This record gives sequence, C-alpha cells and structure tokens, in this order.
Amino acid sequence: MTGTRIAALGHYQPAKVLTNDDLAALVDTSDAWITSRVGIRTRHVAGEDEPVDELATHAGAKALAAAGLTPADIDMVLVATSTAIDRSPNTAARVAARLGMGSPAVMDLNVVCAGFTHALALADHSVRAGSASRVLVIGADKMAAVADWTDRTTCVLVGDGAGAAVVVATGPGEEPGIGPVLWGSVPEMGNAVRIEGTPPVFAQEGQSVYRWATTQLPPIARQVCERAGVTPEELAAVVLHQANLRIIEPVAQKIGAINAVVARDVIESGNTSAASIPLALSKLVARGEVQSGAPALLFGFGGNLSYAGQVIRCP
Repeated sequence: MTGTRIAALGHYQPAKVLTNDDLAALVDTSDAWITSRVGIRTRHVAGEDEPVDELATHAGAKALAAAGLTPADIDMVLVATSTAIDRSPNTAARVAARLGMGSPAVMDLNVVCAGFTHALALADHSVRAGSASRVLVIGADKMAAVADWTDRTTCVLVGDGAGAAVVVATGPGEEPGIGPVLWGSVPEMGNAVRIEGTPPVFAQEGQSVYRWATTQLPPIARQVCERAGVTPEELAAVVLHQANLRIIEPVAQKIGAINAVVARDVIESGNTSAASIPLALSKLVARGEVQSGAPALLFGFGGNLSYAGQVIRCP
C-alpha cells in the first residue's frame, strides 16, 4: 500500500464582488456590524449563467496545469458540493466532460462545509488501495444561490468559489503527504446548519454552531495532529473551514499552533462551504506563505453537523 500527496492546487472565484456596503443597500446592516460579528469584508458572487460545475472546472484546470498533468492523466474526479442544482449528470461528470477527460470515475460528495476534507480522504484511500492513480479533488459551491437575501444574519456570510487539489501516489522512499483522516458527526445537531426546501435556502443556528466549534473542535483537531505524528507547534499552517473569523481565530489558538500561519480567507471570500478550505490553502501556497513540504492542518466542519480533518504536506 503506497502513500499519497497533493501534487498541486488551484482555485477560482467569480469576478463579481459584493462589499459590506453593497449588502447594506439590501438589508438592515453595515460594514461595522458585519466585520465585528463575522470578520467578512467582501465575497465573490457567481451569476445565474455560472453553474457550480463551471466554477469547479476552472479550479480543476488550474490545479492540473500546476501539476503538469493533462485531463487524460486523471482517473477519478471527486467534487464536494451541496449547491449543485441537477442530480444527474452529477457535477464531477460535468467537470470531466468540460475538461475532455477519458473515462474517470466521477462522484459528488455532499458533506457541506466538511466536504473537501472528506473528499481528500477518499482520494487518499482510493490511491492507497490501488483503485485510482491520480485523483482530481474539488470543493465548489454557489452559496449565494441558496441565500435568503432578506435575512441579514445569513446573507452577509456567503460567497461562491472553488478550490482543487491533484492527489497522486508518493514515490519510492517518499514520505506520505496526506495524513490519516479523523472524521465524524454530531447527529443530534444535524439541523444546526441547513440547506432545505424548494427552492433550497441556507439557514443556521449560529450561536449553537459557534459554541460547538469553539469548545469541541480544538481537542478533535489536536487528535488529527496526533494521528499524523505532528505536534500543533510543528504546524506551518492551519486551514479551518472559513465560516467566521470569530470561530477561526479562537479555535486556532486553542489548538496550540503557535508557529502556524492561520488562513483568514473568510475576510475576502466569505463562507464558500466546501470550497473554503482548498480556496484558502491554494491562496496561501500561491502567495508563498507556506513552504513546499511544510505540514498544514486542514479541518472542515459544518452541515450535518459533520467534521473531517487531516494534516497534509503543502505542494
């Protein structure tokens, strides 16, 4: 059984940007109110003619180019999303078609905000087991399409985008670049984050999620580090689901990652659900804020109430 690593990353966001002042013209809110409560200043919003699979394809194409691979090299596509409208063809199949791939396995995963870290674990397991050799893993969501734009407590949170990773096998003697996953859920809190109804609308119990995340997540995240054989002090980066700056900062502090760069992409991107972790990680790597081979903790949490995390080595 071989190990795996992330060969390259890519990300994509729509061109349209909504500022807090723009939102203040829609609902009773202000830049000061939003930044003080969630830390968000801007978010990118896709148009009606920009479906989730298009966002995912742009991010995936960038990751493939960065890895020096062609679409024909990929034999599995995993897309984490909870906002795709159509059920079939699924988003992964549409991405494969847009990129002109051969005959990859194509699967969507709906684990909402923890979707990318779940998908990354499945890619790792698939390559280790020999059922895939090169996997394109994408987190993509159009949260703005499921937002209630009359509800100031939720519409200020959301943004659209996609992030992607190419997962490949490690070479002979090479250390694994994707650590063991720790995943689970809190079924009794499954209704705390919802995308329900026809048409579907995003809603959440913000205080419940905040209390759970800030108290329960740090010890789970430390267990992730333990499984990977890394201490929190050794982490070079912490990339949590970009839900709320008031969750990200205290959780990162409680983990004990005192030497790590903490991803704060939520400030400029908002909550992009399954896209948030690969989007934030790709930006950190692109800006050179973390070195190749450096350990980074990825930890997703949110809808269902699900969570999943692993320590990876940055490409």
